[in-house]
Amino acid sequence: MNKRKVGGYYEQKAAVFLEKQGLFILERNFRCKFGEIDLIAGDGKYLVFVEVKYRNSGGCGWASAAVDWRKQRTVSDAAEFYLLKRGYGLDIPCRFDVVAIDGGHIQWIQNAFDHRR
Repeated sequence: MNKRKVGGYYEQKAAVFLEKQGLFILERNFRCKFGEIDLIAGDGKYLVFVEVKYRNSGGCGWASAAVDWRKQRTVSDAAEFYLLKRGYGLDIPCRFDVVAIDGGHIQWIQNAFDHRR
């Protein structure tokens, strides 16, 4: 299985997990010139931008550690573009979450990072 298919499989798994936690998935794989956002969801008053990371084992580091400052900036820039493109404006309450999947263990990190400029 290629990386895109593996990524898609685990993004779907993350989406199902988040829906079971009460989130509503609005979009998957939003792409723009600034980058990609794996999942965009609604959680009460928050619009949630979700980065999904998968690692088969801890041999290459844990999945959550893969969301470094560069990835955070990419997601933040893409989120700004999404807000403007969809007509939300920049004052809507947003949150940046990470769903880290290590082997079979799913970890949901709410407010994993702040907006990066």
